Amino acid sequence: MTQPDPPPGLLRHQGFRRLWAAQAVSVLGAQVSELALPLAAVAVLQASPFQVGLLAAVQYLPFLLVGLPAGAWVDRMRRRRVMIAADLVRFAVLLTVPAAALCGLLPLWLLYPVAFAVGVMTVFFDLAAQSFLPTLVGEERLVEANTKLQLSQTVGQLAGPSAGGFLVQLLTAPVAVLANALGYAWSAVLLLLVRVEEHPIRDAVRPGLVAEVKDGLRYVFRHPLLRPIALSAGITNLFGLFGMVQAILVLYAIRDLRLSPTGLGIALALANAGVLLGSLANSRVVRRFGIGPSLTWATFGLGGTVLLLPLATPGTAMPVLAIAMALAGLCACVFNINQISLRQSVTPAPMRGRMTATLRFVVWGVIPVGTFFGGALAGPLGLRGVLWLAGIGSVLAGLPLLCSAVRSLQAMPEAAPIAQPTGQENLNV
Repeated sequence: MTQPDPPPGLLRHQGFRRLWAAQAVSVLGAQVSELALPLAAVAVLQASPFQVGLLAAVQYLPFLLVGLPAGAWVDRMRRRRVMIAADLVRFAVLLTVPAAALCGLLPLWLLYPVAFAVGVMTVFFDLAAQSFLPTLVGEERLVEANTKLQLSQTVGQLAGPSAGGFLVQLLTAPVAVLANALGYAWSAVLLLLVRVEEHPIRDAVRPGLVAEVKDGLRYVFRHPLLRPIALSAGITNLFGLFGMVQAILVLYAIRDLRLSPTGLGIALALANAGVLLGSLANSRVVRRFGIGPSLTWATFGLGGTVLLLPLATPGTAMPVLAIAMALAGLCACVFNINQISLRQSVTPAPMRGRMTATLRFVVWGVIPVGTFFGGALAGPLGLRGVLWLAGIGSVLAGLPLLCSAVRSLQAMPEAAPIAQPTGQENLNV
């Protein structure tokens, strides 16, 4: 019996190419915004350190305040339209900054609602994009699609800060914000050109927003595959590079290891190089070991890289930090590609927005807790003591996956149908 030909690669999928380009522009724009808005506050408005720090906090506040209800709202709408609307709102909101500067009326307070509104729209765009991807490419090509998206995200993270700095230096901060706004407009145009049949969820009876948010929480934490992913990622962010380690890494590198700012910058840049390598190698890793083992051992590997950090000395600081950060980027990339693909595969379309919102709320919500405890424990434990604690905690993050059905998965399972549209999910995979 003749086997059917495999589907062509996604580079030949016109709709995916446009989504890929739109998301790349969105990631690059978000990186430019993170730098251009604070630079506008400092260079143009002479903001204090507290005011700049508050501006940075405002940019991330929407992920905690609106992340869960945003997932329920996204599940009620066509996801492509949500992304287009988010891009257009970001374009219009950012446009107020150069417009006010051109009129000589740019106040510091304006940057705060701008940063918050851009953050809210980024929440909606990201949730809709992850929920829309399976509809566009099919569940059998999620790993390939997420690998390519992770690659473009890495390029955006590498190029965004330097591009933002170059634009600010060349054109001034308000004009750099204008360039960022035009990027979001271009992203909206690309998404308008994506042609795919997408039906909104039209249930006869909807349980209400609060009930739908509860359904998302219940779905994730009762699901035998999603629950260990949430626990593992949450523990990783609590103890790891975005939590406890982030609070003290710069101080540890500069004070204890006597590393120069340039040397630290090179070490951190190698983390993104590791992400790039992980993006390129992930497909081979999954084919060789399977989706579950790749995900599980990438988590243990990520924890192990944290344990390398307290082993550094002033004489070995540069190679140890460089190796640790490169391996951390590689393991984090393999983890992210496969856990996102698995989440999308096992979740029915009507629940994907709420599932993603729940995971983000849990996983990102622990980051400020981890940074607080990392700084607070530096006094009694010392910087190396905190790093040893963070490393042990990060390694333990692999246990929820190791002790679950995720560990033995070789291929992507299919989503179980939602039994009732009123919010009572069938959680058997």
